[in-house]
Amino acid sequence: MAASLDLTGIIIHSSTSPLFTGTNNTKIKRPSPNAISIPCCSAATAIAGDVAPPESAQVERSVVRLGLPSKGRMSDETLNLLKSCQLTVRKPNPRQYTADIPLLPNLEVWFQRPKDIVRKLQLGDLDLGIVGYDTVSEYGQGSDDLVIVHDALEFGACRLSVAIPKEGIFKNINSIDELSRMTQWTADRPLRVVTGFTYLGPKFLKEKGLKHVAITTADGALESYPAMGTADVIVDLVSSGTTLRENNLKEVEGGTVLQSQAVLVASKRSLSSREGVLEITHEMLERLEAHLRATGEIMVTANMRGNNAEEVAHRVLSQTSLSGLQGPTVSPVYCLCGGKVEVDYYAINIVVPQKSLYKSIQQLRSIGGSGVLVSKITYIFDEETPRWRKLLSQLGM
Repeated sequence: MAASLDLTGIIIHSSTSPLFTGTNNTKIKRPSPNAISIPCCSAATAIAGDVAPPESAQVERSVVRLGLPSKGRMSDETLNLLKSCQLTVRKPNPRQYTADIPLLPNLEVWFQRPKDIVRKLQLGDLDLGIVGYDTVSEYGQGSDDLVIVHDALEFGACRLSVAIPKEGIFKNINSIDELSRMTQWTADRPLRVVTGFTYLGPKFLKEKGLKHVAITTADGALESYPAMGTADVIVDLVSSGTTLRENNLKEVEGGTVLQSQAVLVASKRSLSSREGVLEITHEMLERLEAHLRATGEIMVTANMRGNNAEEVAHRVLSQTSLSGLQGPTVSPVYCLCGGKVEVDYYAINIVVPQKSLYKSIQQLRSIGGSGVLVSKITYIFDEETPRWRKLLSQLGM
């Protein structure tokens, strides 16, 4: 479970409600492989009205549950990725919170808020989920039961960062170390920080040596707080940094709390004990890995004259951009000449990065390649995905 955090000197309060905290490190005892029960309080600390999940009744079920973001860009990009992996989510009624994936008949899809996905994974109400790594880190709080199955789904990229005003007392402050050495902050006048990350924010600031800090919790438009005079610093998610710049704020060197993007996360208990979870996780991981590896790669096919396959392969391998995954595939092209079947050309198949396409075509032409065809690749399957081996190791399998 999550380790307790000493935040001595850091005051946390909400802009909308009084402070509420609650911790529980009670271990969960599973009565049967398909039943999960948990005490009424979660391991996460609930702050600023973010009340801990209610007691989850013991659930007997055989289906596997996958939590997906219910709204916004994260939801759209998640559904698009799954569709690209032939795992189209079927939702007959847009008002429903449940759906299915026809190719995975033993799987239920549940649309939830990202933070609720993390909480319900810990409660045992969900087995798998796709959310941002920042959400897993904030609401999972280091829980041993949360396992990152795939850590780079290549969308939702952002970073959680400390940002300060460009002018005033912060004009010459450009790093987190300089911020921590400022003498203005005392117990009577602490550094006022506004953030929606009430676990990661205080933890990071304490680790960086900031002693007199008052945290205000808020969601949305945090960039306005320093300009209004209600906060000195913000800790918020940043993508391009445009919004910060337009509000006269700057990130500080060494102030990145974490880098984030969408991840596939699972309950370790479910993977170990609930029937079908490991198998579905394996298939999803294989499809995701193979599709994401294929993204940005293309198949190039060309014909080339030669006396034999070895000679053609040697010419191809002499070019730096034409080595392919393990090397080129060279096959004879048969033609009918004077009533006889002869081999005058060889077909070359190679996989190249899309960004190197033109350079690769130029190199093919320089060694006698012609009739170049280019096609997209949907999957590139390895003999075994490294992430699967890593997951089995984490599970002790």
